[in-house]
Amino acid sequence: MAIGQFVKSADFKSEKHVPVIELPAGIKAGEPFFVTVSVGKEIPHPNTTEHFINWIALYFKGEGEGPVTQLAKFEFLAHGESTKGANQGPAYTDPFGTAKVKLNAPGTLIAVSYCNIHGLWESSTEVKF
Repeated sequence: MAIGQFVKSADFKSEKHVPVIELPAGIKAGEPFFVTVSVGKEIPHPNTTEHFINWIALYFKGEGEGPVTQLAKFEFLAHGESTKGANQGPAYTDPFGTAKVKLNAPGTLIAVSYCNIHGLWESSTEVKF
């Protein structure tokens, strides 16, 4: 059994669990740029004690290169939990992160998110120079 069979994908405009990858126009080889990953861009994710995004990981696969490289991982650890009860806590974290990266080759950025109820979700975008 391979983990890939458990990873789901869809259009983020119609599915609230799909990670969204945003990057600037005009990326140049060897120059740093910011990549933002998030869940719930078009349809907000509940982000409650009972139903939350636990993490988003960002990977890069260079054209013609070997394995993927993990660029960043963002963990979201506050979901309104409290000794007072579910969703009574003072803090929440939204599933949103930004990484500054530098790529020396074109390839594919891949984001994978994990929902505690609905499992693994992925999306990808090509990076060209």
